[in-house]
Amino acid sequence: MRFFPIFLCAFVALSLQAETKVENVKGAVVEVYKKASGDDLRIYRMDPPGHDAKKDKRSAAVFFFGGGWNGGTVTQFAPHAQYLSQRGMVVFLADYRVKSRQNTSPRECVADGKSAVRWVRVNAERLGIDPDKIVAGGGSAGGHVAATTGICDGLDDPKDENLSVSSRPQALLLFNPVYDNGEKGYGHSRVVKWFPKISPAHNHSKDDPPTIVFLGSKDSLIPVSTGEAFRDAQKELGIQSELHVYEGRPHGFFNLNKGAEDFSDTIRKTDKFLVGLGLLDGEVDEGALEAVVAAFPKPKKKAKK
Repeated sequence: MRFFPIFLCAFVALSLQAETKVENVKGAVVEVYKKASGDDLRIYRMDPPGHDAKKDKRSAAVFFFGGGWNGGTVTQFAPHAQYLSQRGMVVFLADYRVKSRQNTSPRECVADGKSAVRWVRVNAERLGIDPDKIVAGGGSAGGHVAATTGICDGLDDPKDENLSVSSRPQALLLFNPVYDNGEKGYGHSRVVKWFPKISPAHNHSKDDPPTIVFLGSKDSLIPVSTGEAFRDAQKELGIQSELHVYEGRPHGFFNLNKGAEDFSDTIRKTDKFLVGLGLLDGEVDEGALEAVVAAFPKPKKKAKK
């Protein structure tokens, strides 16, 4: 009986741990891609109109939400998924472990990102996807997760995974990513145990995927100089790398709930980037873009003082 209080405290601690809930993502099919830390990690799929998984082999994109490795929701990139699925891609919104829900570190975020990309590739035939045309994208800490799938070797979760299947995407779509985790970069104290292996900016190699980055000039977390250094390092290795800096914009400016203009512009540039890589065909679908903007709640205006 002397151990009962300890057992009870442990039970209460586990019961208070937040569990990942099923999000309401319109038009998405939900599956569990991984079980970890006692939780189901789900992936939300949006198929293109008329998609026939038995016949098609389409490009795919996997998005990871931001939230400082602490929290966040898969709904962040739902507008991007809606647009790109209308353009012909199979698009996924992947949940992953975070501190507020599973009391995990950035190391688990990275492992889950790699698991999600690998899961898409393993299930490519079933879902009507070309396994050699998978893109990873994300914002802020989610941009870090996406970047590690394409740039950082190792850090995989070996449990119940076939590590012979690559978790590396064919391209990266990064929205103000915290991809430099050095001493002067973002979150160094939280990743120092795995540094430099966990920092994309410190692991460039010739097999890095082509990359497009969107960054605000007034971003308080990622200086423009960081984006320029990342772009230049890739270009020196012969890798296609684009950096688009938006004057006066803060961190998170690209989100639709911050305004339609910047969201739409980053979508257009993303579309053209993917067309240039042969992952999409045709021109930007302005009608689909307008429909996405119209379908999502408008940002609230600040009350005048």
